[in-house]
Amino acid sequence: MLQLCSMNPKPLSCALIGHFAEPRIAESAAAVLAVLKQRGVQALVPADEPGEFGDQAKTVARDELAERAQYMVAVGGDGTLLQAARLVVGREVPLLGINRGRLGFLTDVLPRDVGASIEAMLDGQCVLDRRRLLEARLHHGAETVTRLALNDVVLLRRVAGHMLDFQTHVDGRYLNTHRGDGLVVATATGSTAYALSCGGPIVDPRLDILVMAPIAPHTLSDRPIVVPGDSQIEVHPMGRGTGLAEVTCDGTRLGDMQTGDRLGVSAAGGSITLLHPPGYEFFRLLRSKLRWGRGGEPRER
Repeated sequence: MLQLCSMNPKPLSCALIGHFAEPRIAESAAAVLAVLKQRGVQALVPADEPGEFGDQAKTVARDELAERAQYMVAVGGDGTLLQAARLVVGREVPLLGINRGRLGFLTDVLPRDVGASIEAMLDGQCVLDRRRLLEARLHHGAETVTRLALNDVVLLRRVAGHMLDFQTHVDGRYLNTHRGDGLVVATATGSTAYALSCGGPIVDPRLDILVMAPIAPHTLSDRPIVVPGDSQIEVHPMGRGTGLAEVTCDGTRLGDMQTGDRLGVSAAGGSITLLHPPGYEFFRLLRSKLRWGRGGEPRER
């Protein structure tokens, strides 16, 4: 759901996340810090991330950033914002993404707009956009490992040259038996990530759905499918071997999956909040990132 940001327009502190040793990221981070200092806002940066900011920023432990900040700014690509998202889960700390990566569907502030976007954030003029999370549960014997994801949960083969055999169930009902390299379970947010390269659809983030996209399926009829956002998805591997597949959540390893294990994926209880610059529109973002609409805006009749 999109709405204008109504949070405190005068926060006491703002956290920055990014690989500050990279010159392009350090450049944009410096622009953010200049605005924060001018506005009297304390800047916080992770103590484990190298950077030369002098007295413009205070270093704190990474896992304390979300506890001590009213806003968080991710400087880099979508991967950096996904890292920041894990820090703010369960806390009402919105994220603003500055794009110094490649496509940047989540980090949608351009470098030339950094100053204006930070001003808009501090003035409560950004567009507030809540996004649901996934929860992955990997059951291995009596042990269960869980992790949250904003984009996707991915099951991927570990042995080159060997395909995976696995079954999928949705809400306890058998869906299909698959053979291929794996499976992507994506949110609407993650529909423009790995799932898109697997032939999945681009989904408007306002829709509450999940995309199940097979990775390099052996059967051409094994196509991506869209299911309701409250679905309970289960994956059961079939076949022999140890460490048949690896499960990741937003690119972070959850664990190996073997025959007899079970992977459950469903919507998590909470959400995170993204901030977009004033005038943000998802379709305009698609046209910009994917080079659509080369003929220009349609004329009014």
